[in-house]
Amino acid sequence: MNAVKNKDIFENVPVAKAVRTMAVPTVIGQLIILIYNMADTFFIGRTNNPYMVAGASLILPVFNICLSFACLAGVGGGALLSRLLGVGREDEAERVYSFSVYLSLVIAAFFSLLVLLFMDPMLRLLGAGSETFAYARMYAYCVVVFGGIPTILTNVFSNFVRSIGESGKAAFGVTMGGVINIFLDPLFMFVLMQPGNEILGAGIATCLSNCLSCLYFILLIRRMRSRCVLRLHSPAQLPGKQSIRQIFATGVPSSVATLLFDMDYVVIDRLMSGYGDIPLAAVGIVLKAERLPLNIGVGICQGMVPLTAYNYSSGNHDRMRKIARFSLFSGIVCAVISITLYELFAPQIMRFFIGDAETVALGTSFLRIRCLATIFMFMSFYHVNLFNSYGRGQEALFLGVLRWAGFNIPMLFLLNRMMGMYGLVWSQLLADILTVTVSLYVHRRFLKKNHIS
Repeated sequence: MNAVKNKDIFENVPVAKAVRTMAVPTVIGQLIILIYNMADTFFIGRTNNPYMVAGASLILPVFNICLSFACLAGVGGGALLSRLLGVGREDEAERVYSFSVYLSLVIAAFFSLLVLLFMDPMLRLLGAGSETFAYARMYAYCVVVFGGIPTILTNVFSNFVRSIGESGKAAFGVTMGGVINIFLDPLFMFVLMQPGNEILGAGIATCLSNCLSCLYFILLIRRMRSRCVLRLHSPAQLPGKQSIRQIFATGVPSSVATLLFDMDYVVIDRLMSGYGDIPLAAVGIVLKAERLPLNIGVGICQGMVPLTAYNYSSGNHDRMRKIARFSLFSGIVCAVISITLYELFAPQIMRFFIGDAETVALGTSFLRIRCLATIFMFMSFYHVNLFNSYGRGQEALFLGVLRWAGFNIPMLFLLNRMMGMYGLVWSQLLADILTVTVSLYVHRRFLKKNHIS
């Protein structure tokens, strides 16, 4: 019954309703992810210790790099699975799922081991100073070394559950982990830990919440396996070579784009640390606060991808175009609303995280500038996700690399030299305007070449 209902969402349900059905739970899940990511910053900020906030902020890019590896198996395998379902190849879809899970396990274990072995030089590279080094180290051990495997697996599982049309169940698993983290944070930070170790408590709470979320998905998929293609086979039962190539062709661009996004955060932190720990703490809060519209946009794109992938592979290009256009419109509306709210309430947002007056004042001006890029940030991610759903890894990789390595990161160094720390804040807007201009050209050229008007 569920399989019939899910197929109807892909093929027959009105476009607006289909996108809402897939995207709304995913957006809610992304917002909960944002809330629990910001929960650590919020509760650490209650100590009014900007060095502790800066220490946690330094690890945010490393944690997000961990998530970028989940894109390789989760986005690459999930998008391919939806396309395989669109042409009725369920046996191959099962093998794609199995291969992607094993791949994600190997990647997660390897990344956690690397961070463990090279912890101290990594922190120095990120710009950790004498006041922030120990705090950053505590947090990294919890959320990356010990929490890396459940974090990556949770994101891979949620992508595959969403790819078969069960967006609500995928969102619930992610939401559950976030809610648990919000409750565990104050318990571990202010009850179980001694003063001065609050950041360790926040890290333990995050690690445990990700473990519980991962356990939820394992039990969910085990219960669903008799009526869907999410069945784990022996590692020896590989999908076809063409399928493996397509997993990497779609997954690598998504992973690289996310990785470069996080490298941008690393560069910002590294350059901003040259202006002192207070600006570093302020920009760390801003980089988390600005993720509200970004996470909404990511949720819309994640809801869109299975629908566009299925209809692209089945040849229903008219429905595919309508889904893409409705998703674009929805994301732009949300971005405009977010910009308005940030401009009006930036001081209150900063004071929500920390009471230090200097950090609040600096962060307020940073946030009002950074938020202007919101529309263009969404449109950049939207085009990369569209090409992922088409299985067009080359275009997705080109746009992802161009955005960060071609425009964003060079712009950081250029504007830092020209304008100082405020140049670091303005760089996002200028880089994303250039990226969207190129993205629109590449997408229109692709549609014309493939006679998709």
